[in-house]
Amino acid sequence: MKWQTTQQLKQLLGKLVKYPSISGSKAEVLLAQYVAAQLSELDYFRENNELVQLHSTGDGRYFVTALVKRNEYIRDTIILVSHFDVVDVQDYGAWKDVAFSPEELTKLFYKHQERLPSEVQADLQEGEWIFGRGVMDMKSGLALHMSLIEQACAGKFSGNLLLLTVPDEEVNSMGMRAAVPALLEMAEKYGLAYKLVLNSEPMFTRYPGDQTNYIYTGSIGKVLPGFYCYGKETHVGEPLAGLNANFMASQITNEFELNTDFCEVFGEEISPPPTNLLQMDLKEDYSVQIPHRAVTLFNLFLQQKSMDEMTGALVELAKRTARRIEERYHHQATRFAQLEKSTSRALSVNVLTFAELRHRAVEMVGLEAVEQLEQTILTNKKKKDERERTIQFVDRLAILCKDLAPMIVLFYAPPYYPAVNSSDDPLVKHVVERLQQHASKKHGVKIVQQHYFGGISDLSYVGLQQPFSSLQALTANMPMWKRGYDLPLEALKKLNVPVLNVGPVGRDAHQWTERLNVPLAFETMKELLEYTIQEVFSK
Repeated sequence: MKWQTTQQLKQLLGKLVKYPSISGSKAEVLLAQYVAAQLSELDYFRENNELVQLHSTGDGRYFVTALVKRNEYIRDTIILVSHFDVVDVQDYGAWKDVAFSPEELTKLFYKHQERLPSEVQADLQEGEWIFGRGVMDMKSGLALHMSLIEQACAGKFSGNLLLLTVPDEEVNSMGMRAAVPALLEMAEKYGLAYKLVLNSEPMFTRYPGDQTNYIYTGSIGKVLPGFYCYGKETHVGEPLAGLNANFMASQITNEFELNTDFCEVFGEEISPPPTNLLQMDLKEDYSVQIPHRAVTLFNLFLQQKSMDEMTGALVELAKRTARRIEERYHHQATRFAQLEKSTSRALSVNVLTFAELRHRAVEMVGLEAVEQLEQTILTNKKKKDERERTIQFVDRLAILCKDLAPMIVLFYAPPYYPAVNSSDDPLVKHVVERLQQHASKKHGVKIVQQHYFGGISDLSYVGLQQPFSSLQALTANMPMWKRGYDLPLEALKKLNVPVLNVGPVGRDAHQWTERLNVPLAFETMKELLEYTIQEVFSK
C-alpha cells in the first residue's frame, strides 16, 4: 500500500503539484498521463489494465477513469470526481518559480514569515500547513481519491469505485462535459448503477476568519451575462453629438456590481452578489473619435432561480440603466445648451436580447449572410477564447443593425454551470446525518451541512435539475451555443446522480497563500471519506 499514511499522501501530493498543470498547458496533459500510469501500477489494474483509461476531450487533453469492480454481479457504484488543473502563478511574484514545489515554498514562507499576512502567520505557528499552487484546489482531493482506489483494489469496500479526474475545471469544464457521455457508456458496458457522485473539493470559508468545517450537498450555479453597448460615434470636440459607449458600460456596471437584488437566499445560505469580470471598449486603435462600442461581463451565481427569471431581471436592469443614461445625457445636454445658448438634444437607448438582435440581422441581410458571418468568426484563429468570440459575435451583428443604436444588448458567454442540489435525496440525507455523528464521536469534529458548494465545481454536470424548456432563455442568447460550446443535455438528464462534497480543510484558493492542513486532510478527512463510502454501500 503506497498511498495510505500521511507521509505517503504528502509525498503523492508533492508529485502531483510538481506538474504545473495550469489549464490549457502541456503539463495538464502530462499530469493526466502520470495519474493513469500510477494507477496502472496497482496489482488490480495490472490484471485488469483496460479498467484504467485515458479519454480524449477532443481538444488534445484527457480525462482519466479508473474502475474497481467488486465482482461481476455488483452494480452499486460511487463516482469519485476531481480535477487536476490549476490557475496560474503570477500572483506569487518573486516566489512563482517555487509555487509548484510545496516543501520548498513552505520552508521559504517559514523563513520569511514577516512578509506574510497575519492570519497566514498564525497558521504557520501550528506547523500543520503546506503551501503551493494546487495543494488545496484540488490535488489533495485527487490524492485522497487515489488512496481510496488503492483500498478498493485491496477489497475494502462492498461496492464499486470509479475514479474520474478531469482537466479544465478552472476555465470551461471541458473535461467534465466530455466525461458525461463516457460515464453513461461505462455504466452500460460494465453493468454499473451510480449511487452517488462524491467530490472532494476543499472547504471554502464563508467569511474572513471562518473556522467551520463544511460538507456540501450541492454546488452553486454560475452564468456570465454580458451587456454590449453601442452608442453613437462623434469627435471628442463634439461629445454631445454622439454617445460614449464607455459611459454606457460604466452605468451598467454601477447598477449591477454587487447588486444584492440578485443574491438568492436558500435557508441560511446567501449566494454572493454579482461582480464584474471584464469591461472594455472595442476600439482597436487610438483616435479622437469617442469609443462608441463597449462591453461589460459579469459573474452571476445561481441557486433556485430559472434562467427565464434571471433573464427577465437582467433585461429590466438594462432598461433601468438605459433610462438613466437618457436622463443623464439630457441633463448635461440642457446645461451645455444654456452655456452655449443653443438648442439641447435628446436621445433614446434601445434594449435588446441577443436573440432579438440576431433576428433583426436576419431580417436585414438574410439568414445565409448571418450564418456566413458567424462561420467567419468561428474560424478566426486569432480569437481563441470563447468570451472573445462571443463578444465578436455580438459586435458584428450589432454593426449590421447600427440603425438600432444607441442600444444595449444582453447576451450570455460560456461557461454555464447549472445549480445542483441533492439535499432532499434520501441517501444523501442519511449519509450526511451519519457522517456528522461519526465525525463528532470519533474525531471531535463538528461538521456543518451546506446546500451549495460556493466555489463552483464539476458537480454541476452530473445531472440536470431544470427542464430543457427553462434553458431556452440561456441558449437563445448565448452566441456560442452549438457553435463551439454546449452541454450534453440529454446525457445530463439521463445520468442524474445525487451529489455530495466531502473535502479537506484549506485556505486561500487561487491566492499565493493557498495552503492545506495536512493532518486534517490526510488523517481525519481520509477516514471520513472511507466512512462515507461504507455508509453509501450499506444502504
